[in-house]
Amino acid sequence: MRKESIFTGAATAIVTPMNAQGIDYEAFERMLNWQVAQGIDALVICGTTGEGSTLSDEEHREVLQFAINVVDGRVPMIAGTGSNDAAYAIDLTKYACSIGYDAMLLVTPYYNKTTQRGLVAFFTAIADASTKPVILYNVPSRTGVNIEPATYAKLAGHPMIAAIKEANGNISKIVETAALVGDRLDIYSGNDDQIVPVLACGGKGVISVLSNVVPAETSLMCKKFFAGDVQGAMELQKKYLPLTNALFCEVNPIPAKAAAAAMGYGENYVRLPLVTMEETARQHLLECMREVGVNV
Repeated sequence: MRKESIFTGAATAIVTPMNAQGIDYEAFERMLNWQVAQGIDALVICGTTGEGSTLSDEEHREVLQFAINVVDGRVPMIAGTGSNDAAYAIDLTKYACSIGYDAMLLVTPYYNKTTQRGLVAFFTAIADASTKPVILYNVPSRTGVNIEPATYAKLAGHPMIAAIKEANGNISKIVETAALVGDRLDIYSGNDDQIVPVLACGGKGVISVLSNVVPAETSLMCKKFFAGDVQGAMELQKKYLPLTNALFCEVNPIPAKAAAAAMGYGENYVRLPLVTMEETARQHLLECMREVGVNV
């Protein structure tokens, strides 16, 4: 069963500007509007990069509501509603559906983890409660659990499970998954250093941290590939690799927050257990930004 794609191209997993007093909504509004003006293809709110795991329940809902109001239908909006507690994820998913989000992003359950059979039960329970399509987010380096290709194949039959954000870094497994799920699940790269390789495996785009800094260019990388300019897409992949590496030299979203602050979008502030970048690493990040033309 072919499902409608949520988006094609680049979606920014956007940072949530904060300070010691709470959410910096003024900076957040400016960043959302800039992303749309730059031609980003979709936005992910309250994901890992948005520090969703350290937002209170009230803040999480407020940020989701604020962002959907600001963007006002200009691009597809995806809500990070995943949790390691199925009941909480279901509740948050229902809320995001009710306020107009186009899709949900559901991370694998961290710490308590579960088995492959448990993953099927977990994602099925949340998808059953959703009135909008869901994207499964596989990031084993952070959660300690990996979605196997055969598990994707089982989940692909659910009418509300529409896509994968794959950040396992294993191209061979992505090829295996693509072979098993066919056109029943769209695949998005979850790693900015593998955008073009995943597109070459049949991917529909990327859910990106890089595009917090260079949204137009990240989207262009995908557009070039889909237009048949694979070499041009790969040139952009290589051009932005040093910046990509700098954005992941410390735990995400520590560098992304530093980059956003340098661009004028709020303070360089992250919530514990995250801490701000080491200064030498931050200076290297700023230099990488300048080298690709970012004014910082």
